[in-house]
Amino acid sequence: MKALVTGASGFTGGYMVKNLLAHDYAVRVFVRPQRDLAALRDLPVEFAYGELQNKSQVLRAVDGVDVVFHIAALYRAANVPDSAYWDVNVTGTENLLEAALAAGVNRFLHCSTCGVHGHIKNPPADENAPIEPEDIYQTTKYEGEKLARRYHEKHGLPVTIVRPVGIYGPGDARMLKLYKSIQKRRFIMFGNGQVLYHLTFVTDTVEGFRLAAEKEIAIGQTYIIAGESYTTLMGFATMVAEELGVRPLYWMPPVRPLEIVAHLCEKVCIPFRLQPPIYPRRVHIFTHDRAFDISKAKHELGYTPQVSMREGIKRTADWYIEKGHLNMRKS
Repeated sequence: MKALVTGASGFTGGYMVKNLLAHDYAVRVFVRPQRDLAALRDLPVEFAYGELQNKSQVLRAVDGVDVVFHIAALYRAANVPDSAYWDVNVTGTENLLEAALAAGVNRFLHCSTCGVHGHIKNPPADENAPIEPEDIYQTTKYEGEKLARRYHEKHGLPVTIVRPVGIYGPGDARMLKLYKSIQKRRFIMFGNGQVLYHLTFVTDTVEGFRLAAEKEIAIGQTYIIAGESYTTLMGFATMVAEELGVRPLYWMPPVRPLEIVAHLCEKVCIPFRLQPPIYPRRVHIFTHDRAFDISKAKHELGYTPQVSMREGIKRTADWYIEKGHLNMRKS
């Protein structure tokens, strides 16, 4: 089997490539030449260069592959216009779907996000929970889902949609700020810390993706891919603190003032293409429940998460320390 992986130079995409190679796939990566490709150059992969918005480049990338793993996306960049999200997450996805249909691929795995469900009002949520995207990223990811579903229903393209939950692990820089603030005892828990928090260790994530792309029953279906269990935000922060050998800091100011500041920062910064120091969707960690039911993926795909949250926290901390991003643990 020959697989095309978009977004292969990113965190999740890189792990996807390694998972496929470990399962005897031949892998072609579709990447932008300006990205840091050093990690991929050490792997036995074929390179296809280009942008999702360029139809001819996409057609060349898809030609001759059996299965497409579409992971590339514009993700939570606050200093770009909304049109950039539409160009990548919607137009780019349609270009890839169109090319896959023309090439006659056997399977198309479309990576969305569980964020399309917004705040979970009745946790844990399954795939049938209300769709309530709350920002441009989530909105355009759901539009990409709708396109994928349409290509399956109208054109017969064998599509499967996956909605991963909070991906983390060694190599992920997005959670580093939180780890650092906890280690330095500067982390501020806005609100009461009792919102639900769900994560997926990256190796479990990509294993779920591969299973979804291989199982015949998955064609035309949508699956939430997440860790085995969830906790509260307070519980997560406490586990990180324990792993790093520090006492948790339980300063819990009200969250409403932070929300106001976040909205003001966004309004001031975005017109000037500046990255706001804080913006509304970053505040959602303190206000939105994130807890999901993975029963469907377990029963239909045989998906079984292998890395517990506590073990995942440890492995991530080990990597941060090894790379010098965090100080050594306190005894």
